[in-house]
Amino acid sequence: MSFRADVITLFPELFPGPLGASILGRALAEGRWQLAATQLRDFATDRHRTVDDTPSGGGPGMVLKPDILARAIDAIAPEGDLRPKLLMSPRGRPLDQQRVRELAAGPGALIVCGRFEGVDQRVIEARGLEEVSIGDYVLAGGEVAAMVLLEAVVRLIPGVLGAAESSHEESFEGDLLEYPQYTRPALFEGLAIPEVLVSGDHGKIARWRQQEAEALTARRRPDLLARSRKKAIGKAK
Repeated sequence: MSFRADVITLFPELFPGPLGASILGRALAEGRWQLAATQLRDFATDRHRTVDDTPSGGGPGMVLKPDILARAIDAIAPEGDLRPKLLMSPRGRPLDQQRVRELAAGPGALIVCGRFEGVDQRVIEARGLEEVSIGDYVLAGGEVAAMVLLEAVVRLIPGVLGAAESSHEESFEGDLLEYPQYTRPALFEGLAIPEVLVSGDHGKIARWRQQEAEALTARRRPDLLARSRKKAIGKAK
């Protein structure tokens, strides 16, 4: 059974958006994964299709109502649906490559796109929503964040990328940022491709790439390098 993503949103017309283009779009058309976007307002009961209300205790903005969101979740992922239920939220656990790999290996996900001031905490707890963040900043809604998550996940589904090895040496796959890449022409505005990369010596190339990845990570993400070295020490014990 292919990976299936269900998205609950106030703007289903935004989907598939970029997920329907290029490699991911082709995989979607081929049935390697499935995507459905559901309008949350379809589960409202009043004639105005109201989905939000003012925050209890006062404050600006509006909060998505728990009863309406719960009905939507239960309709799309009834009891027995083993897919994780995700809520895109700036206060969630930061999305990382490990979680992306876990999701790609599973049956899919139900993704709730928040809006306004957020979602009533009771439905988060009652439906076991896993809050996920794509960064330390705030967006107008969860739709773009859901697309980021899905692009990261879907590209790891077997058969989506052209070559199986193409994702193995990317940034974050080994707690290091990816080494610099080059291609023809050999000379660009006076800058040459590093000699080692055209030497044909695969051992030297591998060592150069490892060194460059470590140096780049040390400059830009020393936290990742420290984590990588800690893992290496742990394996050596």
